[in-house]
Amino acid sequence: MAELDRRFGQGAAVGRAEAIDQGLRAYMLRVYNYMASGVALTGIVAWLTYQAAGGDAIQVSGKAITGMTGFGQALFSLPGMLILFAGTLGFVFLINGMINRLQTGQAFLLFLGFAALFGLLLSSIFISFTGASITRVFFITAASFGGLSLYGYTTKTDLSPMRSFLVMGLIGIIIAMVVNFFLVSSALQFAISVIGVLIFAGLTAYDTQQIKEMYSVNDDGTVAGRKAVMGALRLYLDFINLFMFLLQLFGNRR
Repeated sequence: MAELDRRFGQGAAVGRAEAIDQGLRAYMLRVYNYMASGVALTGIVAWLTYQAAGGDAIQVSGKAITGMTGFGQALFSLPGMLILFAGTLGFVFLINGMINRLQTGQAFLLFLGFAALFGLLLSSIFISFTGASITRVFFITAASFGGLSLYGYTTKTDLSPMRSFLVMGLIGIIIAMVVNFFLVSSALQFAISVIGVLIFAGLTAYDTQQIKEMYSVNDDGTVAGRKAVMGALRLYLDFINLFMFLLQLFGNRR
């Protein structure tokens, strides 16, 4: 009888472990699907915005840009870019502030709204870089992101000690980017791009591990959905920033 009880207990434990494992895989797949949807929407909006701004009619000669439509001139002006940047930043705070009061569908729609708005901001890369180099760097980013996220998911090493270093590095490159906006130093821009790649490579692995640890088998559908949206937002930001810094390093300018 004791032997039967022991085997029954082992079988129940194995069954629970398998259920948790399946639930975790489904949860992470949901995070990646949400994140991929956001990246795809950003790319589509960026391309369509570039076309509306003038598309192939836009010519770049030194610092002179010609061929833009009125929409493009308004959008890519300094005030236009600042408004878009403030809007995307506001969206992040909005999602973070409201997430616990939203249903999953509402949270996901807000995330898509953020991704679409970011696409408007990101459309300027088509003016600065060739389409072929943007495509090439995108696939480099996707491969790098996949490997880094897989490491974060599978490693047994606690990546939490990296957090303070990554946060300080992120603050540092933001300050350096503001300074370089006035200095316009190519050497400083190169250093910012290299450090930016390293920072967001680390954040990709760290965030993946944190998102994995956020999962709980006891979460109901709404809580799990909220966590999936927030996880997707974190990975989306890691992917986009990694892409932008790699583009600065390896993109071919027009």
